[in-house]
Amino acid sequence: MVEIRPLSDSERIDWLRLSRSENVGPVTFLALLERYSSVAEALDALPALARGGGRKRNIKLFSKSAAMREIAELDKIGGRFIACREPGYPAPLAATADPPPLIAIRGHGHLLENDIVAIVGARNASANGVRFAKHLATELGAAGFAVASGMAKGIDTAAHQGALERGTLAVMGGGVDVIYPKQNAALYEDIIARGVVIAEPPLGTVPQARHFPRRNRIISGLACGIVVVEAALRSGSLITARLAGEQGREVFAVPGSPLDPRSRGTNGLIRDGATLVQGAEDIIEALTKTPPQALGERSEAEFNAPGMAVVGESELAAARPAILELLGPSPVPIDELMRQSRLTPALLLTILLELELAGRLERHAGSQVSLIESV
Repeated sequence: MVEIRPLSDSERIDWLRLSRSENVGPVTFLALLERYSSVAEALDALPALARGGGRKRNIKLFSKSAAMREIAELDKIGGRFIACREPGYPAPLAATADPPPLIAIRGHGHLLENDIVAIVGARNASANGVRFAKHLATELGAAGFAVASGMAKGIDTAAHQGALERGTLAVMGGGVDVIYPKQNAALYEDIIARGVVIAEPPLGTVPQARHFPRRNRIISGLACGIVVVEAALRSGSLITARLAGEQGREVFAVPGSPLDPRSRGTNGLIRDGATLVQGAEDIIEALTKTPPQALGERSEAEFNAPGMAVVGESELAAARPAILELLGPSPVPIDELMRQSRLTPALLLTILLELELAGRLERHAGSQVSLIESV
């Protein structure tokens, strides 16, 4: 099993540098962590790995001075970073396929160790939806759960307000220091004082549409269950519910009138198997049957991922053409690549790592990958 321990100051700088370097996403970060004896060694290896994947120009590494500056700026506003292999990092999130290597937090970090239920829903929520979400959050808080949401207006705001007294977690789409939406400035300060604000992007990042799916997988990853109160058919809340299902979380939905577009998404979730919610007792009863602590358990196999042993350049050179031939613009499961190529896991995973660092590989849900031709 991997050792869970506090990072030294120098290690924290290296972790932040690697996580902010070009083409290093959460999955790639973990692959590098399994492959090399230290994050510093992984940083040194990035340029060669990217060249192996066909990159023509140098990969951009996040500088030590920039990392030190970001850590100091976060400390100045009373925040701190927690790495995914440190004490205090939420175990259920660490056990997901793509946990943030580091999260920035402001407020009461002990809430990350609570059993958490996420409540999400429509920004343009109805009056009844807002009232129900707020009441539900209050009842869940009274039952001992912390409530997580995304700080958006509507249902998210109501959930935070209802849970504020007992503990709420706000997962931001941008930097931990960027209040979004602006009308939630007072709520943001209340959460820092009585709850905890969490973010993955760098300080000062203004939320954009592309940031919210990444934020949503943190909301669902933190929680043992997710409740959708109102959601249209193309709502981001349904993306969060899908991610929750993929992460093995319980999915709950509040039914509504078929005449209200904001209920079509939630009614659809119930039709597809989500637990119908009429009150907090429905959620509490379901979660009692599935102890939340089990979500934080990680098998030894996860920490000793097969195939990340170092392989020779001659082997890689011989195997790269076969993988490039099998890859294309359509996502393909990694298991299928292994079956058809008949390569060892070590060879295949190293080649995929090289391609991703070269900017030529995109990862998709369900352990699928596709080729990006432009480098």
